Amino acid sequence: MVALATKCYVDGDARERALDSFNSLVGNEIGELSVEWTVDVREDDFLDVDLDGEDATVAANLLAESWGEIAPDHEDGETYVGTLESWDEDGWVLDVGNGNSVRIPADELGLGTGSPSQIRDRFGVVQHTPLRFVYGETPRLADAERDRLYDWTREDGSGRVNVNSATRGEVRATVNRAGHAADIVTVERLGLLEQSIVCPESTDPPGLLASIGSYLPSELKCVLT
Repeated sequence: MVALATKCYVDGDARERALDSFNSLVGNEIGELSVEWTVDVREDDFLDVDLDGEDATVAANLLAESWGEIAPDHEDGETYVGTLESWDEDGWVLDVGNGNSVRIPADELGLGTGSPSQIRDRFGVVQHTPLRFVYGETPRLADAERDRLYDWTREDGSGRVNVNSATRGEVRATVNRAGHAADIVTVERLGLLEQSIVCPESTDPPGLLASIGSYLPSELKCVLT
């Protein structure tokens, strides 16, 4: 069994579609191994994958590397993954599973000036995005996470539109439906239900957000370069 640091927090048909998508992703990653698996959504919305077979350990390690793992315990100085649960003037709160949370104080975000809410807006971090952090008496965002978010604001193109509550396939289909298939570079997967639409220089991210927003019951945020 491996508990992965990505959530399935939608209901009804959307949940079924999300789990079908996740099963396909798991199959793409470990389908050639000697292992069988079942996926379950925990009470805290994180995903458990129950693995059985001679390659179960290898499969668990591969999935944990790709998605991050919900750890039962945390050790000072070690890096873990949590999902953005909430934010206020004091910092960001990450859900780390099992009913526990970790607060990253404003001074430990390491993402420049502004309040935690302003920083979230500037870097387009939608709720439930998986984020790496270093555990300790005063937890902080991991250096690799800070670098990733800064890279979003420095890369070629005009920026990104980040989305939650939708699979990568659903976001791609929505972009196509809105007539913008030729106006994006790709859709990057941040988590099962958190995606990042990469825009070329010719696309205006706020305009794209306005165009697709009516199709998606999601939180959408722009990152501008």
